[in-house]
Amino acid sequence: MNKDFAVIGLGRFGGSICRTLAELGKDVLAIDLNEERVNEFSTIASHAVSGDSTDEAMLRSIGIRNFDHVIVAIGEDIQSSILTTLILKELGVRNVTAKAQNDYHEKVLRKIGADHVVHPERDMGIRIANNMASNNVLDYLALSDEHSIVEFVASEKIGGRTILDLDIRKKYGVNIVAIKRGSQIIVSPQAKEVIQANDVLIAIGNDSDLDKFERKVIQ
Repeated sequence: MNKDFAVIGLGRFGGSICRTLAELGKDVLAIDLNEERVNEFSTIASHAVSGDSTDEAMLRSIGIRNFDHVIVAIGEDIQSSILTTLILKELGVRNVTAKAQNDYHEKVLRKIGADHVVHPERDMGIRIANNMASNNVLDYLALSDEHSIVEFVASEKIGGRTILDLDIRKKYGVNIVAIKRGSQIIVSPQAKEVIQANDVLIAIGNDSDLDKFERKVIQ
């Protein structure tokens, strides 16, 4: 089923979402107060509108409640972000994702009904820090405050051994959900799968268990 998206706020974050959705062939409505930004995205998005998203009448006039997913990507104006999110939920928008500037902003957004809240700057900072802190970590994605998905590069130390030999799940509480080997991706690898040096192991688990797994097995 094709979904219709609306992106409110065409700064760096919102603009990136709008471009990517358009490249994926999705119908996207781009909304911003700044007419220059709207003109820029008029050739990228399916439609582009200049307007104040805190104006309920304006949102009604463009039929915002008919969109499957609305992304509130408003930058530093926290008040506008909160008010826009509140109006969208009151109008009956099914899925609203809102960008938060800080933890307090997130709490307010969740209280007024935002379905998803993202911290793009904070999350990117965490990913970059984790990548820089270890030569064995290729990528990092937090799933919650305590659980993450991490891409580890398999060292020579574990090359030639199977997942069963290493007893990864029992010893470390970590699940290997996939292995990337060159252009090949092995999804849900079997216990007898032989790990090769330089394989990329995609692991999911508690942060402390993932850290222990890296120290004891990967390094």
